[in-house]
Amino acid sequence: MSLSLTIKLHLASSSSSHLTLNTHHHHAKKVKTFETFCYNTRIRPNPIYSTNPLIIPACRIRQRVQCGAMVKSSLIEPDGGALVDLVVPESVRSTKIVEAETLPKVQLTRIDLEWVHVVGEGWASPLRGFMREDEYLQSLHFNSLRVKDGSFVNMSLPIVLAIDDDTKGRIGSSTHVALLGPDGDFVAILRSVEIYKHNKEERIARTWGTTAPGLPYVEEVITRAGNWLIGGDLEVLKPIKYNDGLDDYRLSPKQLREEFDKREADAVFAFQLRNPVHNGHALLMNDTRKRLLEMGYKNPILLLHPLGGFTKADDVPLDVRMEQHSKVLEDGVLDPETTIVAIFPSPMHYAGPTEVQWHAKARINAGANFYIVGRDPAGMGHPTEKRDLYDPDHGKKVLSMAPGLEKLNILPFRVAAYDNKVNKMAFFDPTRAKDFLFISGTKMRAFAKSGENPPDGFMCPSGWKVLVKYYESMQAEEPSEQPVLST
Repeated sequence: MSLSLTIKLHLASSSSSHLTLNTHHHHAKKVKTFETFCYNTRIRPNPIYSTNPLIIPACRIRQRVQCGAMVKSSLIEPDGGALVDLVVPESVRSTKIVEAETLPKVQLTRIDLEWVHVVGEGWASPLRGFMREDEYLQSLHFNSLRVKDGSFVNMSLPIVLAIDDDTKGRIGSSTHVALLGPDGDFVAILRSVEIYKHNKEERIARTWGTTAPGLPYVEEVITRAGNWLIGGDLEVLKPIKYNDGLDDYRLSPKQLREEFDKREADAVFAFQLRNPVHNGHALLMNDTRKRLLEMGYKNPILLLHPLGGFTKADDVPLDVRMEQHSKVLEDGVLDPETTIVAIFPSPMHYAGPTEVQWHAKARINAGANFYIVGRDPAGMGHPTEKRDLYDPDHGKKVLSMAPGLEKLNILPFRVAAYDNKVNKMAFFDPTRAKDFLFISGTKMRAFAKSGENPPDGFMCPSGWKVLVKYYESMQAEEPSEQPVLST
């Protein structure tokens, strides 16, 4: 059954108490800073979705995005001043494919394809392809790129394409190469290529701050990658589609900016997540919207933006998360009139404060002028020791200082936990810490796997049922499960 959640224009309320605001916006009052997925190697051929009555039909979306005019959101400029769009016009597509057939071929993995998607739609603007060596070194060592006017934009994660010795040999002295998708179809042409050494240890150490074994992205991507990187300018031959029933949720930065302007939003606050939405998340998002209204904004819109690329194997898969998110809106936990739900196509690194800069920068390009950041963003447990890999507070501190993110308003939020006194999620009060229960993602998954219900008020019941159903289906499949190799 294909997903009938045809498109993501759920608009919702939002949360957060500590606000770091740029005071240049004409609606904002001057304030100071307050204290206050799943990409799995297994494939699920049958999504578990049911019809969502909150969905806006796809035909209405297509009418909105098929205009040729340049989109210019009034809220925040994309990095570099213009949004990158590298998908070639349909009128020249067949000519480009004929050319691609004559070029040396580079085979992409699923995660490589996700990066083509990210770069091609402009999430990494002003980047126009896989990084050449000078861009790679700037990103790796400075977390930023210098643009033509001499200014800097944030770019904390290297976006690179690895090749092996055999592929390098086949390319030889060719100037351009064709990129083949995992299914063997022509995806893109990479122009004016440059091949340079892939120093894996340096890349891992500088991106994650450790070379400890067990880092999910490292094991899935870097360890098995080739010893060379190839950079160049991308020409994407057709829009990237995954045919998983979720493509209508993958709004590009251009489409999001069009929607924000159509809705006459005067503030857009983005909330990134790779887990199901519980009532603590909703409290934070709703509280943020309330505070923005108190500051004088008239129509703040929440961009609920789950990550849709590679995630580690024990994260809840994307299709299940999207169904769970739809239940949160159906049940009114978030307001469907003031929320846009869309998928962010980036793979997940679990690189903590380094990666959270990428997450924030990409939302600038999507048109969001506020970004909510919480405890240990993009973090994970240490792969070999019983502790967090990163300091839980460093993500929000880094975002407040990161070069190239000055125009983005960072919204650190207070910690929410389950308050046993009132039997619901509430902001943590350290003066009565014993009254609060912290339910981690691991604990939540353990509840769902065992069929045990969490405390009342932790998550909307229909959303919880989605998770329980998923884990029941996983347990039913386990006896006959066969390993599936990723490419």
